[in-house]
Amino acid sequence: MASLRSGRRTVVSHLCRAFTGPGSHLAPERGAPRRDAAPSRVSRFCPPRKSCYDWIGPPDKCSNLRPVHFYIPENESPLEQKLRELRQETQEWNQQFWANQNLTFRKEKEEFIHSRLKAKGLGLRAESGQKATLNAEEMADFYKEFLSKNFQKHMYYNRDWYKRNFAITYFMGKVALEKIWNKLRLKQKKTIN
Repeated sequence: MASLRSGRRTVVSHLCRAFTGPGSHLAPERGAPRRDAAPSRVSRFCPPRKSCYDWIGPPDKCSNLRPVHFYIPENESPLEQKLRELRQETQEWNQQFWANQNLTFRKEKEEFIHSRLKAKGLGLRAESGQKATLNAEEMADFYKEFLSKNFQKHMYYNRDWYKRNFAITYFMGKVALEKIWNKLRLKQKKTIN
């Protein structure tokens, strides 16, 4: 049974990777070390044990995304399990992407502000003791530069996001058809008996 489950995980992983295509930039497999990765601090929120629904937690501090705690029914079919695992993998990938992106953004923004203030001969603090800032026009230069520099990364992210969502939608349709089929078979058995 354990080998069957690991086989399913492999199939889901390969399916997800197949949908994203060659040369895509997906997050590494679970447990693979990564340089420059933001620490994974997903919320400690835990739904009630007897809940039979998916729960959405408070926003993650690094990614600003709300993590989903997926409900696992006792009689989960293999197809439902594939769907849940694909959704979980997609959520983890999405959380990691935005945690890393936000970390990079904050770091580069601070460096930009420091360099501009230094070029003006100003320190990090104004005479009043408040943190020195730049005006909106100056910050617009940073935002434009950051978006231009990360254009390719965002393009890969959007492509992979749509492919993953297509795969999830495909499995949702298969699960819905499986449930309808099971109900029809149950009705047919009842009418025969």
